[in-house]
Amino acid sequence: MLFLGNEESRIWKDFADQTLNTCSGPGRDFTFIRPGLIPAFHYYIGTMLLSNGLNQAGEKWINAGIAGEPGGLFSNAFLSSYLKRNQGSLVIPEVIFADPAPYIHFAGTPVLLDSRIKFMLHCIHGLPKTQQPLKIMDIGCGHGKVLVDLLLKLRMEGLIDAVEEIFLIDPSEAMLKLAKENVAIAFPEAHIRISKARFEALSDHLQGHYHIALASLAYHHMPYEIKLLHMKKLKDHIDNFILYELEANNDTPEIHSPEIALSVYQSYGALIDFVFGYDAPVELAISSIDRFLMLEAIYFFIEPRGKRTDYHMLRSQWHQVFREGLGKEFTCLCDSTSYGDENIELFTMIYGNCS
Repeated sequence: MLFLGNEESRIWKDFADQTLNTCSGPGRDFTFIRPGLIPAFHYYIGTMLLSNGLNQAGEKWINAGIAGEPGGLFSNAFLSSYLKRNQGSLVIPEVIFADPAPYIHFAGTPVLLDSRIKFMLHCIHGLPKTQQPLKIMDIGCGHGKVLVDLLLKLRMEGLIDAVEEIFLIDPSEAMLKLAKENVAIAFPEAHIRISKARFEALSDHLQGHYHIALASLAYHHMPYEIKLLHMKKLKDHIDNFILYELEANNDTPEIHSPEIALSVYQSYGALIDFVFGYDAPVELAISSIDRFLMLEAIYFFIEPRGKRTDYHMLRSQWHQVFREGLGKEFTCLCDSTSYGDENIELFTMIYGNCS
């Protein structure tokens, strides 16, 4: 993952402010930019202009940034293609996850599937054996397949026995319906509870105690301080917290900052490339991008921090949330990479109550 120095950030911001006032185009000498960051710099200027309604000027910058993009990271090209399908503007045409299909396609890409295999191994090696019938909550359960696969693996390895209760939490009715069906087939003996809500609307009303809380690409929908607040409310209701997440610097940087543009350029560019690298019908790939990944990415450019939908964090920030939110009774049992390249990492983190 690449970052900007303080002076670099100031130069980028000053240039963006000047360009916003003049609507000047690309094509100048950018010797003041690190060569490897020139495409990301174009992305920053282009998205700044687009988010201010200067669509033609913004699109010129995005298109000019395509030429120098390195192999495997084509964020300008992906955004240019999206703009062509959406009248040249940053639009949010629908609610994310209203239809589960785009997310399910993304979750089935080879990179995600391979990383999930490593995630399962991390859980097998990192979790203590549960002596009582298992109670587990899945925060942002999606279609439930990650939970089902995890429980089957844990049972196969002898880390759990009977599954007594499964608590599915997700704001999408369509996702909950799929999750409940998948869980019921795999564990017909378990009592299944569901809650159609975001976790932050539920944490004040939690009841009972769970051996495991699972959050797979789900707990990042809150900014740092809200993550921390609800982690503190959760701590007395769990023994272990399993986190499977994307590492990116998408939380604390503010809207229109060079830092958020560089991070989104890397993180969402890599995720979109996962989809296009998957041998599947083009229409399905475009649906997964337009109705899921690109919708999330656009929020970073049109909504300020606190109103956007996603807040992926650096691993160091996740450790801070766990340590401060769960307290000294909990210890880090696992911090392992399940996928990594120059731009992003997918990782497993487990904190357990070892008191």
